[in-house]
Amino acid sequence: MKTLGTTLALLLACSPGIASAQTADPTSFAASADVQAQTRAMLAEMKPGQGFMWRPLVRDGATVAAIEIWKKPGRPAVHPAEAEYAIVLEGAGTLVSGGTLADPATRNPGLVEGSRIEGGTTRTLGPGDVILVPAGVPHWFGITGDRLVLLGIKLPGAK
Repeated sequence: MKTLGTTLALLLACSPGIASAQTADPTSFAASADVQAQTRAMLAEMKPGQGFMWRPLVRDGATVAAIEIWKKPGRPAVHPAEAEYAIVLEGAGTLVSGGTLADPATRNPGLVEGSRIEGGTTRTLGPGDVILVPAGVPHWFGITGDRLVLLGIKLPGAK
C-alpha cells in the first residue's frame, strides 16, 4: 500500500495540470469595478488646472497598463523604442499620428517632444476605440469635452 501511495503522489506531482495548479498565477488583473474606482479616485485627486494624470493599474515587471486622464492636450511626442497601445475608456478626443514631429527635443531616452505634427492623420476618438502607435511614430491627443480617459500600455518596438 505504501508503494501505491508513493506512486500516486509522484504521478500527481508530475502531472502538468496539477503542477500548474500548485504554481502561483503571475497574471495581473483589474476587474471593471477596479478600473472605474481608480478612474474616480484619480479624477478626485486632480488639482484645478492639472491637465494630465497617469497611474499604473496592472503590471508585469516593467510592462505597465496604466490609466491616463487627459484634461488638456499634451505636447506632440515620439517614443523611439516603444509602441503605444491604448483603449479609450471614456470621454472624447482626437488623435493626430504619423507625419513629422516639428522642433523635436529629447526629454529622456524614451521621449522626444515637439511643437506640432506636420502631415499627420487626424482621427476622432471615443469610448471603445483602440489605438496602436508604432515605436518612432509622432502622435498627439487632443481633448473634446472635459476629459479623455485611456488605458495605455507602452510595448517594446519591433526589432
